[in-house]
Amino acid sequence: YSVESHWEVVKRVTGIEVDLASPPEKKAEAQKAFFKTWNYDFYFACHVTRAMFGEKKTSMGHAVYAAGGVDCNDHIQSPFQTPEDVLNFDIWKEYGLRDKKEMIRGFEEHYRRNCENRPDGVNMTGVYVTCVSGLIDIFGWDMLLLAAGVDPKGFGELTDRYCSWVNQYFEALAEADVPAVMIHDDIVWTSGPFIHPDWYRNFVFKNYKKMWAPVIESGKRVTYCSDGDYTMFVDDIAACGAQGFVMEPVTDMAYVAEKYGKTHAFVGNADTRILLRGTKEDIRAEVERCMRIGKSCPGFFMAVGNHIPANTPVENVLYYNDVYEKMSKR
Repeated sequence: YSVESHWEVVKRVTGIEVDLASPPEKKAEAQKAFFKTWNYDFYFACHVTRAMFGEKKTSMGHAVYAAGGVDCNDHIQSPFQTPEDVLNFDIWKEYGLRDKKEMIRGFEEHYRRNCENRPDGVNMTGVYVTCVSGLIDIFGWDMLLLAAGVDPKGFGELTDRYCSWVNQYFEALAEADVPAVMIHDDIVWTSGPFIHPDWYRNFVFKNYKKMWAPVIESGKRVTYCSDGDYTMFVDDIAACGAQGFVMEPVTDMAYVAEKYGKTHAFVGNADTRILLRGTKEDIRAEVERCMRIGKSCPGFFMAVGNHIPANTPVENVLYYNDVYEKMSKR
C-alpha cells in the first residue's frame, strides 16, 4: 500500500503520463489503473484523525516524505508549555460531546467512498488517534514525555480521560454499517516501549478492551496498526480483540505468524530501507524472508512496512513487485 503516489512508478506501470503537477482527476485515473495492474488487496484508511482536535493541538513539524516535498512543515508550536499544562488539561471541556448520528454517518460515508474508489480490495474505515497517537497529536512528544516522567500515574489518569472522550467514536463505529475497521495507535518507538510496560497494561490496554468491545460485538473485523516494535505487546493487543496486525519490520512477524497465523490476518513487513538503498539481491532476500514467514498463513498480506516513499528508486520498486508476483503463487 501507499506506493500509488510515487508518480514515476505509476507512470511506468500504467503508461499514463502523470506527475506531481497533474490535475487531481488525472492522478485519480492513473491511481485506479495502477491499483488494477498491481495486486492491491488491502487499503489502509482511517476516518477519525488529528483534525478532530481543531486548533487545540501541537504542531511538531514534518520531514519531507511525499513527492516534491509537499508535506514538509517547519512550523513548530504548542499550546502546552509545562508538564502541568498537560496533566491538568480538561479534554472533555476543550473537545466536547459529539453528535452520534453525525459520527455514524461520517464512518459510513468514508467507507462507501473508499469502496467506490477502490473496489477490488479490502476497504475499511477507522480511528487513527485511538489513544497514544491522540495524546501525541495533542501534546507533542516533548510535553508528553515530560508529563509522563514527572507524574506517570497522573499521566495515566489523563490517558483514561482521553479514552473516555474518544470512546464516543468507537460507540458510533459499533453502530455504523461497515464491515472492517482499522484501529491505529503508535504506542512504541523503533526500540520498543517509551514508558514502563506496566503503564501500558494499566492505562492503554484496559481502555482498548473497553472501547473495542462494542465494535467487535457488532461483528466487525478489527485490524490493529502501530509503528515501531510492539512485539512485547502482541499478546496484549490480541487479548483486547484485534483480529489482524499491521506492522513495520522491527515487530517480529515470525512470532505473529507462529502464534496467530491460522486465526488472524497480518500485514507486512518488508523493510522499506532495503528498497531505498539495497541491491537486487537484498530486495529478493527481503521478499523471501517475508514470504517464508507468511505464505502458509491464510490471512497474510505482503507489504512494505511504513510505505514506499517517492525517493525510492523506480527500478527497485518494480523489481520488488516482480519478485513478489513470482513468489506469491501458492
